[in-house]
Amino acid sequence: MDELIIQELIKVKFSGGVNDISLYVNLVIQTIAVLVGGIILWRVSVVIHKKKLKERKRNTFFDTPYSKSWRKK
Repeated sequence: MDELIIQELIKVKFSGGVNDISLYVNLVIQTIAVLVGGIILWRVSVVIHKKKLKERKRNTFFDTPYSKSWRKK
C-alpha cells in the first residue's frame, strides 16, 4: 500500500501538480500581508482618534454643581 502512495506522489510531482504550491504560498503571503497591514492601519486610526478626543474642547452646557460633585466621587 505504501508503494502506491509513493508512486502517486512521484506521478503528481512529475506531472506538474506540485507547481501549484508556489501559488498557494504566494496567496498565504498576500493574506498575511493584508491582515498585518489592516491591523497596523486600525491601530494608527485608534491613536489618531484618541489624539483628536484629547484636543476637543469640552462642552460645558451639561456641567452642573451636581455633576461636578458626582464625578469627584
